[in-house]
Amino acid sequence: MDLQYALTRPAVLAPILLTIGYVLYQVFRPSGLPKIPIVGAKPGEWFPLIRAKWRNTKDMKTATELAYTEYRNQTVILPIAGAQNFVMLPAKQLQWLVDQPDSKLNFHEQVLDSLQLNFTVMDPQLIHNPIHQKLISTILTRETGNLVPALLDETRFTVDNLWGTDTDNFREICVYDVMRRIIGQATNRVFVGLPLCRNEDLLNMGIAYARDVPMSSTALRFTPAPLRPLLALFLTLPNRIHTRKFYAILRPEIERRLREYDARRADPETKAADKEPSDFLQWSIHQAKASGDPYLAKSDTLAGRILLLNFASIHTSSFAITHAILDLTASKQANFDELRAEIRAVLEEHGGVWNKRALAAMERLDSVMRESQRLNSFVTVATSRVVMNKNGIDTPDGVHIPRGTVVCAPSYPVFHDPVVYPDPYDFKPFRFAEKRAVPASVPSSTTDRKEGEGKEGKESSYVQRARQAFATTSPEYCAFGHGRHACPGRFFASSELKLMLAYIILNYDIQIQEKRPENFWFGMNRIPPMKATIRVRRRKGTV
Repeated sequence: MDLQYALTRPAVLAPILLTIGYVLYQVFRPSGLPKIPIVGAKPGEWFPLIRAKWRNTKDMKTATELAYTEYRNQTVILPIAGAQNFVMLPAKQLQWLVDQPDSKLNFHEQVLDSLQLNFTVMDPQLIHNPIHQKLISTILTRETGNLVPALLDETRFTVDNLWGTDTDNFREICVYDVMRRIIGQATNRVFVGLPLCRNEDLLNMGIAYARDVPMSSTALRFTPAPLRPLLALFLTLPNRIHTRKFYAILRPEIERRLREYDARRADPETKAADKEPSDFLQWSIHQAKASGDPYLAKSDTLAGRILLLNFASIHTSSFAITHAILDLTASKQANFDELRAEIRAVLEEHGGVWNKRALAAMERLDSVMRESQRLNSFVTVATSRVVMNKNGIDTPDGVHIPRGTVVCAPSYPVFHDPVVYPDPYDFKPFRFAEKRAVPASVPSSTTDRKEGEGKEGKESSYVQRARQAFATTSPEYCAFGHGRHACPGRFFASSELKLMLAYIILNYDIQIQEKRPENFWFGMNRIPPMKATIRVRRRKGTV
């Protein structure tokens, strides 16, 4: 009786009918997609798109490999559960994809949808007017060299505390947990400076928020669109809690800096006497004040931008450094010895000073990071864009793609293509360093012949070497994306990650493991084994 009574109440019945109607609409509505192969669909089955979505989502590795190998030179549909239908172009069309203007193929709209940012970010204006990205691509990139001393100081402080200074006994650490804390603290040294970067509550809120967004956005993508505004109130509750606590911790510092900024402008002598901090928060204050927009100069707006930076940087950088350490630990002791010798030699050449040039000269260390990301890149498809043209868009091979469809190119299968990367499933730490060493007049591999067809012979040695650097992107290396929307913070991230890894290798012994713990797949993304542990000991004479 209770159930019958409940089903007669409009407040209960209306959402149920709405959900059923929406599901039926999604099942039977015309997709509007082109008549091209559907990855994961079986001939003659009913509802091929829906069934392929679940097959592909359960095994994205097989789905992307199938799209790349069986339909190598064809455009295909790659259905994925909890997402719009993806149309995957052949790898050879990736450059065409990234060259299209945002009015035709839009990167920002894809990010908004995949992370459900209108719901998962508490102030959507922050992501609809992402002016902080300009600071990343300009000031942060330009100032990276000046930030190395602060990064080294914070790396030394956190690594020594979390990895230990015992030179006699090995200790076991959880790689991801420890490196996430080190990344969070060192990165916030650049974002907000001392002493806030060491505030445990601030770090915990930033790390929690970096976890909240992907978790809540995944749940929302599996929710019928008409119900998202309602369910988002519940699904994003952790986001709001952690956002408010982060703001509360950072707000007093922002308000103090805003007062000092105004005082400096009112009294030039004060401006000359007091040195401003040089961190992202201060650059953001300058940018906001220069804009003349009161909203941009609000303390919560500035705090929100710092929180977004924590989300964008902490989990990706933590994954990258975790992968690199696990890859090296499952390789040979000789690799550690060779890297340690390079680091010492480079530092000696630079008078013992850690700086941007010294980090750039550590080419074998750079190769380790690039190779580890090739093997373990977070993304399986690259350069995703949403079709914005009202009438759709035509690909170079004549396939018409309707408005609202997500277009992408393969990434994971390219990274594991033996034609592009010989022995693609092997971790070869110095793969890219060896390619740097090949004279410019000699193509270093099948890949180079394929990419340039002799063009490299005309390039300077410097250009060829730069193409193999960790932060450099190409159609065959999209760990940071590619084109004008490639990760704007990749040059800073490269320096930060290499500095951390160099400090660890120089100062710690790590016991070699017979087998690397396996990554796991979370939908379209690959995640490092978050509970994997290693045994470490401080090297004698380094304390």
